[in-house]
Amino acid sequence: MKYFVTGGAGFIGSNLVDRLLGDGSEVVVYDNFSTGLKEFLKDASLSGKFKLIEGDVLDTEKLKRSMAGCDLVFHLAANADVRFGTEHPGKDLEQNTIATFNVLEAMRSNGIKEIAFSSTGSIYGEAEMIPTPENAPMPVQTSLYGASKLAGEGLIAAYCEGFGFRSYIFRFVSILGERYTHGHVFDFYKKLLDNPKELFVLGDGHQKKSYLYVQDCIDAILHAIKHSKGKVNIYNLGTSEFVEVNDSIKAITGKLGLSPELKYSGGNKGWIGDNPFIFLDTTKIQSLGWKPKLTIKEGIIKTLEYLEKNKWVLAKR
Repeated sequence: MKYFVTGGAGFIGSNLVDRLLGDGSEVVVYDNFSTGLKEFLKDASLSGKFKLIEGDVLDTEKLKRSMAGCDLVFHLAANADVRFGTEHPGKDLEQNTIATFNVLEAMRSNGIKEIAFSSTGSIYGEAEMIPTPENAPMPVQTSLYGASKLAGEGLIAAYCEGFGFRSYIFRFVSILGERYTHGHVFDFYKKLLDNPKELFVLGDGHQKKSYLYVQDCIDAILHAIKHSKGKVNIYNLGTSEFVEVNDSIKAITGKLGLSPELKYSGGNKGWIGDNPFIFLDTTKIQSLGWKPKLTIKEGIIKTLEYLEKNKWVLAKR
């Protein structure tokens, strides 16, 4: 198999690339390095089955040329900046929705019929059903990021119906682990390095979140692709637990041996579009025989250990 990975130099993408190469597959990474890092592809670049193309998913002609000869597309490239979405509303439309359309058109022109897509649990907005299953009533969207990803899902489903594609759509909770460069553990760790005596927390700390370790995430993706039989296959990816932000802070400060004073911005949300309770029902993916190996706390600790050993990543953000 020859795989095409958009966003392959990113956190999840680069871990996926290493796994695919380790399985003996050919991999083409397509990344504009707006957030991805070439350092994450250091091991991959040693493989004769690896090819790196620096390009943007908005460059339609280059995207089409680069994808030629591939069998399946992992579309991971996206703008994941939920917090500041209202400051640049066009960014989610361009980098998530239009970019997904461009990927689908490049696939169509190259005769590629399979796509795996990184969606998000944010598409559920502030869900009324907790834990939230894939077939939950679709709520009003609360973030531009979630809305743009949901639009991408819709395009993919329409291409499956109209052009005979097969898709694997993964609605992630927040992912943790090695090469993590965006999210609460990264932010809190960086703040505590600057000032170990005080930590400012957005919201009231009682927001309930679920997280998943990156290798468990990749296990689930590859397992679903192998065992799914439908035309449009949609899966929630997460653990069967959640934690409060305050619980996560306890795990972080406990690992670092710190006791900072916590100061909160207040309210049950950290920012516009911040869902105060994210907990996805993962019965569907687990029914295929997958289950996570690490707990949320173990994922947090592994993330901290990576950041402690790779402080150079902090300077890149």
